[in-house]
Amino acid sequence: MMDALSVVTQLRDLASEPQNREAIVQDQGCLPGLVLFLDHKDSKVLFATLQTLRYLAESPRNINTMKNELGMMVSLETLMERTGMTSDITDLAKEVYGVLSGQTQRQACQTPEQQKKGNKPQFFINSSNKKAKSVTLHIQGLDGAEQRGVCEEALLRVKGVISFTFQMALKRCTVRIRADLPTESLATAIAATNMLSAKQVVKNENGEEVLIPLSTSGSKVEENSHLPDYLPEDESPEKELDRAVSRTGAKQDTGGSWLNTAASFLTKTFYW
Repeated sequence: MMDALSVVTQLRDLASEPQNREAIVQDQGCLPGLVLFLDHKDSKVLFATLQTLRYLAESPRNINTMKNELGMMVSLETLMERTGMTSDITDLAKEVYGVLSGQTQRQACQTPEQQKKGNKPQFFINSSNKKAKSVTLHIQGLDGAEQRGVCEEALLRVKGVISFTFQMALKRCTVRIRADLPTESLATAIAATNMLSAKQVVKNENGEEVLIPLSTSGSKVEENSHLPDYLPEDESPEKELDRAVSRTGAKQDTGGSWLNTAASFLTKTFYW
């Protein structure tokens, strides 16, 4: 039996793959369902929904459709102003709103070449939110779903972490954090698992990627008292992520694909 949290979490994981983003937005059930999830009472559902929308907005072709979806911008505005929300949810709502509201305005006064340069897909990198930054970590020991679950729990406890996404094949994690959070705090939290360690991935002057060691001795980690994010590993779809998420034909798959199942769930749950 699917519930709201499991649906939006799996949609988020599907949206993390660039080849899935347009199919999700074009599906008649998924985008309206995500808009309605923006009014959900569960903060975990809200946060995962915002992450999904931020992923989907990385595809330039999705911007207008998302912006013009009934209730999208109004729901984001309401969420930005809602009292009692954590700063992580508020910041991410502002970021999604900024991307959707600013994209078409910038394109109107840009040349095609400028638009092409500006539309390079990146997850939360160089975004309009100047109070946040992205850090890419190489995580030694990130060998499977169990280690990923341990890493997720460690990162979720760090106050100032907004979101993160994994590249399991490369043993990497791109973490979206508040600008005032030291990168060393992430390494400290990961090292505290006693099974993982992290180095920062940066590019040198030749454009080559290098790994920079991070100190874990003098960094103080301020922990969250409220964890607004992911499902426990035993409920997570991650076990199927590496081999089953990237379905470029998801929209056309009429044989019971997961995307159709999710859309059906959303339609039945939020019938209008």
